[in-house]
Amino acid sequence: MPAPINYNFVMTSKRKTVRSRAAPRGYLRSDSALVDAGGSWGAVVGAGELLRFVDLEGQQAVDFLCYNAVDTRDRYNAANTMKMAENLFLNTGTVLYGEYATPLMKIVASSCPDHDTIGGCCSAEMNFLRYGKRTHSCRANFLHELTRFGMGESDIVANVNWFMSVPIGRGGHMAISDSPSRPGDYVDVEALTDVVAVISNCPQKYNPACGYNPTPVLVETYKPVRARRGR
Repeated sequence: MPAPINYNFVMTSKRKTVRSRAAPRGYLRSDSALVDAGGSWGAVVGAGELLRFVDLEGQQAVDFLCYNAVDTRDRYNAANTMKMAENLFLNTGTVLYGEYATPLMKIVASSCPDHDTIGGCCSAEMNFLRYGKRTHSCRANFLHELTRFGMGESDIVANVNWFMSVPIGRGGHMAISDSPSRPGDYVDVEALTDVVAVISNCPQKYNPACGYNPTPVLVETYKPVRARRGR
């Protein structure tokens, strides 16, 4: 398992922010965004580019979806991904497949094991049903980001949850449990085709998905370094 990345910590008036020290080998950083607790992010990512998600303070779930940028109907498909991986959990080497069996993205490195793809996202309705409280939700964050790309509610499907632990027990029992992610843990995901990628930095306070204390995450975009041609 790769070791956690080292980060320089810079104190701000509210909380710590960080800058990464090194790009993945063969890449140059092209963009960086600090996503607040409960915030969202989205972008078009070109084929060959890489996204790095960094759990800055540990135990922070990051809900993630991706779509073929040429045809957004070809969206992340959890069942196709699990069938091809022959595993319920997402780890280094796992390819994220689309609706039409298109390889959309691939996990190329991860310092945290067993990312979730069955728990889905929180919503105001489910929070009320489970906890008696209507709260801000990942579903609302997804909708906010997807509208920027001409999509809507029908495009929200069962999603990836980076850093979230959903163990499966006897008889198929499952539950969201304490995440094993530590401060500085990361996952690197390469776009295998042009994709629209969106995240919700989960605001959940009523289960262990975020350690009952949602915190910021860092999203970095890297472009591959092109070899210079000889004269």
